Amino acid sequence: MKIRIFRTEEQLADALARCVVQHLQEQPKLVLGLPTGRTPLPLYRALVARHAKGESDYSNVDTFNLDEFVGIAPSHPGSYRSYMSEHLFRHVNVSRRRTHFLDGQAKDLDAECARFEDRILRAGGIDLQILGIGENGHIGFNEPAAELSPWSHLVKLTLASRRANAGFFGGKLTDVPKEALSMGMSTIMHARSIVLMATGKRKAEIIAKTVSGAITTRIPASLLQLHSKVEILLDEDAASKLRSEGVVTSRGGRVHER
Repeated sequence: MKIRIFRTEEQLADALARCVVQHLQEQPKLVLGLPTGRTPLPLYRALVARHAKGESDYSNVDTFNLDEFVGIAPSHPGSYRSYMSEHLFRHVNVSRRRTHFLDGQAKDLDAECARFEDRILRAGGIDLQILGIGENGHIGFNEPAAELSPWSHLVKLTLASRRANAGFFGGKLTDVPKEALSMGMSTIMHARSIVLMATGKRKAEIIAKTVSGAITTRIPASLLQLHSKVEILLDEDAASKLRSEGVVTSRGGRVHER
């Protein structure tokens, strides 16, 4: 794993935005895996700003979002499709037919997951997968468990995950769906390149376990240790336990290799 540490989340976001733009310039038909939640918001702001300056072209890009809630319409303000439209898609020249989501309203959710996997395969696989991480180590909605589903699947959300998403539902936990559809760990691990981003002290402990702890399905993000091309971008707070445990010692966004 490569670990990069930045003083602020804005610096982290700008560095990752530069990375995404470089990928777009080198590979105009990029297949991009995208996350949602609070952590990626500065990234999306940085991507929008760079696009406004004429640095990027999304016209031939395919995007695949990690997950979607079950039982709510794509137009619902709490849906991840609405999130992506608000924070990125309506600000850049991406084609709507090239933005791919799991459909949480599908009549047959298993068939929907199979359809999504087939669409990823027909796109040639994901070139660059961007990830966030939950405080319990989930990525996408792959929650800690004795076993993990390899491909896209139906998930029963933990209370912690539902609480983390309550802000997208007016702060009302009771309005947060109890189930979601998510890319599986194998789907994620088949991406050619992966970048995980984490900010804030609340992520420090799980980042330390992800980077230097045991590989276990109880910490789904720990499986990233098995991938050949993973970069972890952290702000100072999220990296604090790595420093205290001697995993990294430097500052300022330089690359550290484990």
